[in-house]
Formats: sequence, C-alpha cells, structure tokens
Amino acid sequence: MKAIMYHYIRYSDPEFPYFRHLHWEDFQKQLDYFSRSFQWISKTEFLEAVHDATSCPEGVILTFDDGFMDHYAYVLPELKQRGLWGIFYVPTGIYTTARLMDVHRIHLLLGKWGGRYMYDALQEMVTDEMLTDEHIEAFRSRTYRSQSNDDYTLHVKRTLNYYIDYACRGDVLNTLMGCYFPEEDKLKQRVYMSTAHLRQMQEEGMLIGSHSVTHPVMSKLTLQEQKREIDESFSFLDEATGGLAIRSFCYPYGGFHTFTADTEALLDQSGCLFSFNVEPRDITAGDLQKRPQALPRYDCNLFPHGNCRPIEQNSTQKREK
Repeated sequence: MKAIMYHYIRYSDPEFPYFRHLHWEDFQKQLDYFSRSFQWISKTEFLEAVHDATSCPEGVILTFDDGFMDHYAYVLPELKQRGLWGIFYVPTGIYTTARLMDVHRIHLLLGKWGGRYMYDALQEMVTDEMLTDEHIEAFRSRTYRSQSNDDYTLHVKRTLNYYIDYACRGDVLNTLMGCYFPEEDKLKQRVYMSTAHLRQMQEEGMLIGSHSVTHPVMSKLTLQEQKREIDESFSFLDEATGGLAIRSFCYPYGGFHTFTADTEALLDQSGCLFSFNVEPRDITAGDLQKRPQALPRYDCNLFPHGNCRPIEQNSTQKREK
C-alpha cells in the first residue's frame, strides 16, 4: 500500500514568484497517473486493514497536510468528482491565533522574496546563541533530502525549522512578518480552511486527523509538551468536526529524527489508531502490526507530475527592502 503526501496544491501566483507548490494541473495529472498505474484503496478497505493488521491491500491512499484552503477549494471537489477520499491533517493552532503557523510564515517569506534575500535578512538577526540545535547531526543530514532547494533556501529552512530555539524563532519571525506582511491576520484567512470546512469535509467522506497544535519538531519538546500537542489537538478536532471518525496523526516535518519512542507511546495512550511518518516505501502488514504509529509515506514528488514547476530566478539578486 502506498500513502502519498501532499501540501500546497494551487495555481501559480505572481505575487509569490518563488513559492514552492504543486501546480493544480500537475495534481490532476498525477491522479490520472495513479489511476492508470495502480488501484485505489477505498476508505473501508484501508480502515479494515488498519484495524485487522493481518493483511495490507495493494494500491494508493492520499494524505494532505497543514489544513490549507487549497484542500477545500481544489482538492475536495476533485476527489469527489473522481469518487476518491483522502486524509487531511490539520495543525489546530491555526484556529486559536491571528498569526500563521511559523512554518508557513517561512514559506511565504521565501515565496515572496526568495532564498538569497531571506538568507541575508537572517544574517542580521540570528546569533549563534539562538542556534541551540545546530549541531544535531540528524537535523543537518536527514532534512529536505527529497526537495530541490537552492543553498540559501536550504539554510533558511534548516535554521528556522530545526536549529533555532523556538522562543527565539518566534521573535525573529514576528519581526520579519511585521516588515513584509503587516496584515498577517487577513493573509491567514486566505491560507487556511475554517472549522466549518473541516466539518463539511468529514461529512463528505474525508478523514480529518491531527498534525499537532503548533507544528513543532516533536523530538525537540519535553514529554509534557509533546503530550499537550497531541491531546489538545485531538480535543479541538473532536469539537470542530462534531466527533472524529477515528484518531490519526502525522508528524510535523516527518522523518525518524522528528519524533521519539515516547511520542509513539503518547499517541497509543491518546487512542490514536495510526500515525504517518515520512519514509519513502510501501506500507506492509508488518508495519500495521508492529509499528502503526510510524507508517511510511511517499512525498508526491517521487512520482510523475509531482514536482514543483521550475522557478526562473537569479539566486544572487537582491530586492529592495
């Protein structure tokens, strides 16, 4: 069984010339490719396999991370038209603050200004004392391996998502967003689905799952902080949807370096049926039996039509501040 992971799915926007996303037309082409090359696994077949854990059907299931408006506006109608379903993972903190998730603030800043410009901005703001996790080898060697980022963008993403102390990251991003996106609350409404959208999607046959509260690297948190991220996200989604059909989770960022055995134990204790990691291989019956809280998933860019379209840019060019 192949689980496929998606994030942004949209048309290109000239306001964000460097934004990394899967073009809407390429998403449709990839669904066509999966229809020709594999079979689709129904929601019933998938849930029976997870509950039974003795066999694993052959085919494809689709997952979508981060609660983007893209998923309601574009993905939901397309899946309904094709008779398909998907699992949509939502970081619930998007509904309790006027700000975007820090990870998405980084995407928008890079998408608007490009990697070189944001790299230069960070040189003036980030000090060595802020980089509490810079020397963790897993964060340096196992991150963004399936993406085609230029060196400047890669440095910005690793610095702000992995190396920096989270309290310092908030201050840095607050300053940058205040400079470049002063009406962040209005921008937020364009980026994320509402809770009404979540309830409608569940009523339409989609599954809604937890992507934590604040989208952290779980392995950077204390045990109590991890528990809070899990429990509070499930509680919020239960209320927002009128009751989750099942409890499932996917790890922010993903990869074995982003969670621990304690994280998996906490998910078991919370009543979570299964969780998705980011590991590019098929799900087997052994995975369902022995480690359901770390099921593998493929990035969509590992299959035809799943890559971002090329960005024509001069990486050394700087824009006026």
